Amino acid sequence: MKSFDLSEYKFVTLADVEAGIRAGAQELLIREGAVLTPSARDAVAERKLALRTAAHGAAGSAPADAAWDRLFHSPEAEAIKAEIVAVGRKLWQRQYVDGNGGNISCRLTAETVLCTPTLCSKADLTPQDLCLVDLEGKQLAGGRPRTSEILLHLEIYKHVPEAKAAVHCHPPHATAYAITGRVPPTCIIPEYEVFIGRVALSPYETPGTQRFAETVIPFVRNHNTVLLANHGIICWADTVTHAEWYAEVVDTYCWTLMLAQQLGAPLSHIPADKAGDLLAIKQKLGLPDARLEGDACPVCDMPERPGAITTIPSPGVASGRSPAVTDELIAAVTEAVLRELEKKPRG
Repeated sequence: MKSFDLSEYKFVTLADVEAGIRAGAQELLIREGAVLTPSARDAVAERKLALRTAAHGAAGSAPADAAWDRLFHSPEAEAIKAEIVAVGRKLWQRQYVDGNGGNISCRLTAETVLCTPTLCSKADLTPQDLCLVDLEGKQLAGGRPRTSEILLHLEIYKHVPEAKAAVHCHPPHATAYAITGRVPPTCIIPEYEVFIGRVALSPYETPGTQRFAETVIPFVRNHNTVLLANHGIICWADTVTHAEWYAEVVDTYCWTLMLAQQLGAPLSHIPADKAGDLLAIKQKLGLPDARLEGDACPVCDMPERPGAITTIPSPGVASGRSPAVTDELIAAVTEAVLRELEKKPRG
């Protein structure tokens, strides 16, 4: 069986596998603990190549930084970099970021993530500006310092295995909700129900800190979009482009609700049974939604009062109180009970 030696590499890319194929190899020798990129694994499976671990002494090992740099410049990484640059320009063109705001990331391997640098306009991004980090935020490659808010993205990747990419930005209409402590009601526009649905609102913490990153943990398993209080939004998806789509969907939805309110007529809602059909579509697409977790959750979130375009966000973790039972509701019920008691004659 003809072998092709790749044991000097800590990371094996599609280009490496193709080199072995061109050499007529039926077996690839890889070092212990080597990581194959997804496309490299696909090529190995498609060509039915054998993989064998070969001894590779420390003296022959490439320096760690050289290995990371090689992965950073692999064909897979270059394709993702191009997508990140394109999405950054879309965010800027749609006015979802200003100055050097916003950040974008994408998983490259199980333990590495590509991300945007700090202090760089998303309109000016180039592939050379991007960074490679591990899941703790340590920068492994790239000439510019990584964004300080990568910690937020990394918490999503740690808690949601399905998450492959994340986009954080500041779209004005969605951010308007985030600074009022409210979220938009559901069951109004089908596309929003399918791709976003019930959106979450995380509490405020100083951006760039670990505490800020951890604010989304209670929400990201059941939501692909989170409003960040007094800040912006974060969306995750299977690709960078899809995460950007979700940012577009949520901001357009919030904008549409604001326009509709100006007409002075109450909003019409999708009937609950029809909204259930949309949830079924969402489930087939494999998209997360808290309403798919159990029967206790109503399908539609109604606004706080007729004609309103806001509702109170649900808590991210279970408590002794139903999400619908808020302090404001308790106060209103208490006041109503006291009024009724005052009406009764005292004997």
